[in-house]
Amino acid sequence: MAKEAPKKEEAPAPVPAGKSNMKKIIVMVLILVLVLAVAGVGAVLMLKKKSKAADGEEATAEQTHEAAAFDPHKPPVFVAMEPFTVNLQPENGEQFLQVVATLRVQNDKIGEEVKVFMPQVRHEVLSLLSGKKASEVTTPDGRKELAKDIRDIVNNVLGWTPPKKKKKSVDDGEAGDDGAPVVGVFFTQFIVQ
Repeated sequence: MAKEAPKKEEAPAPVPAGKSNMKKIIVMVLILVLVLAVAGVGAVLMLKKKSKAADGEEATAEQTHEAAAFDPHKPPVFVAMEPFTVNLQPENGEQFLQVVATLRVQNDKIGEEVKVFMPQVRHEVLSLLSGKKASEVTTPDGRKELAKDIRDIVNNVLGWTPPKKKKKSVDDGEAGDDGAPVVGVFFTQFIVQ
């Protein structure tokens, strides 16, 4: 018998290395694309949320200056002003006016804003007061008008403009309903000599 030549075991055909690596690359690329897509959607949602928050802050700022209603459950916010002493316009000799006033504002934020602008507010109010005569400020109506003028000055300094349809204005320092940041002016001391 003839010796049979040992049969060589046939090795399985080698898988080309390129196909195996190609599958890995495709899977990695698909995972990367999926991660980037999720990150992009997340970024878009976050930007929309920030945009809505910014719009909400702008609306809140507008509401702060334009809101006309007071919350009866919150205590009022007052900003005290330093005393004003001015020489009045001469009528019967030299006279002066000493006034201490307190502003009622819509909220704490506006109160802080008034404090920032206080030098300009004081300048404008001093100019107003020094242009008055004693006879203009000693009557109840004169004091009401003066309180309204001071309120208008402060609101103007804050950049507020009244609505086109002018609603009831402030009388005796009471809160107006026109949505102004400063709603009233109260005199805590008023001396004419």
